[in-house]
Amino acid sequence: MYPEDMSHAPQERAVEVHYPTPIHPAAPAAAPLVPVQPGSVPTVASVVLPDGRVVTGYALEPAKPEPVAAKPPVSRAAVNIALGGIGFGAVCGGLFLLTTFITALTALITQLITFAAVCFGGFVAVQIFKTNDAKSGITFHVRKAVFKRNHFNG
Repeated sequence: MYPEDMSHAPQERAVEVHYPTPIHPAAPAAAPLVPVQPGSVPTVASVVLPDGRVVTGYALEPAKPEPVAAKPPVSRAAVNIALGGIGFGAVCGGLFLLTTFITALTALITQLITFAAVCFGGFVAVQIFKTNDAKSGITFHVRKAVFKRNHFNG
């Protein structure tokens, strides 16, 4: 129940040693056995140790993977069809992006033209409708203008 006294050094503790039981051959051999290398690996391998004991065991064969089933070759037509489909998809995506870009650019240009027209029209309207005292050096006489032969005569 109490813990073991650990005040002694590890060398002073009792150590139990277990020795394996030797294997004795069933019939004593008349002459000492000499290990002979067989031409092929036998199903049961025996080894003679230096002290005369014989150790017998089964030889383990390395695990062999199952043979891979031969795949049928892929025809060139199938490869060409697959690559053509990938190329067609890439071209369609590129054309879609191109048309989207052109549409966005057209909308941007339209908005810039509208913005310029509104700004210029607002400037003209302010110049026309402000009082005579607050007018700047730019004068617009829209009502007094005379158009003759495609010329503006103010």
